Amino acid sequence: MPRTILYVDDDVALARLAERHLGRAGYEVIPATDGASAMTVMEKGGIDAVVLDHYLRAETGLDIFHRLREHDATIPVIYVTGSSDATIAIEAMKNGASDYVIKTVGEEFWPLMQNAIGQAISNANLRREKEKAEQEIRLGKERAEVLLAEVNHRVANSLALVAALIRLQAGSSKNEDVKEALAETQARITAIAGMHRSLYTSDDVRQVEMDKYLGTLVNEVQGTVVDRQGPSIRLDADCIALTSDRAVSVGMIVTELLTNAVKYAYEPGRDGEVRVLFKHQPDGKALLAVEDDGIGWKEGDTVQGTGLGSRIVKSMASTLGSSIEYVVRPVGTRAEIILDIAL
Repeated sequence: MPRTILYVDDDVALARLAERHLGRAGYEVIPATDGASAMTVMEKGGIDAVVLDHYLRAETGLDIFHRLREHDATIPVIYVTGSSDATIAIEAMKNGASDYVIKTVGEEFWPLMQNAIGQAISNANLRREKEKAEQEIRLGKERAEVLLAEVNHRVANSLALVAALIRLQAGSSKNEDVKEALAETQARITAIAGMHRSLYTSDDVRQVEMDKYLGTLVNEVQGTVVDRQGPSIRLDADCIALTSDRAVSVGMIVTELLTNAVKYAYEPGRDGEVRVLFKHQPDGKALLAVEDDGIGWKEGDTVQGTGLGSRIVKSMASTLGSSIEYVVRPVGTRAEIILDIAL
């Protein structure tokens, strides 16, 4: 299929030469002598490139160039000038011309013109293909994010249903040890469900906003594990985003440490506070800590309960490339982990 060239020049004889020389190269040439006739041709469409002469009777090529750009900024323009002043060609290129050709009386003018037109059309096609590919990538990414958000929504709902069933089973059990084990299992499932819920309500389905996630998690633990007369929980978390797998590990650690703290940190019936901290640290790291002002516990002391929670915490800390540390304090217990945010 021949390419169509709009050739704007008030020299009728030169326009005829353009039709002959460019026609041999497979181009269809439509001549125009001024800006008005050029715009009329452009309005009809089907133009693949424009050859635009600088010196015209009533205007310059740059005057027409701006009007062409307003009509269609994607069509390549080859600027032609017979001036030896390079500033004209530079000005045209600055305004977005694809190339320029110096007008001469020799035979080399037409091969140079053909080459400039061919390169300009090829480059314009490449740009359009690139923009099309980028648009398809953007649309594909948007579809994938919508699908991923829907998947996270369904997973969160399914896990919430499992947690509810476990809660019903715990309520029907007459064995206190079974009730306690089921309550802890429910808290662990709820922690994972909360992460998925955070993902489908977030603007970025690849990242979990930890301050919001931990806020929901703390409320869940406070409502399902903690006796209303027992310790309260306070959260102090910076706005830090983690990938979903790392967010799950942090959530499981917080759940286990909180559960242990509210059950064992204070004497039965005594009020107190358990604090959860997630704070920025230097060099792209974050500090996760759970602390209380209770009776105190340090690493090496006898583990209360089954010890499953301690094993979960150590395992989750390992997946974060870190380890759990118990800080010696005058009163109470503080467990902390330093982790890399960007991993």
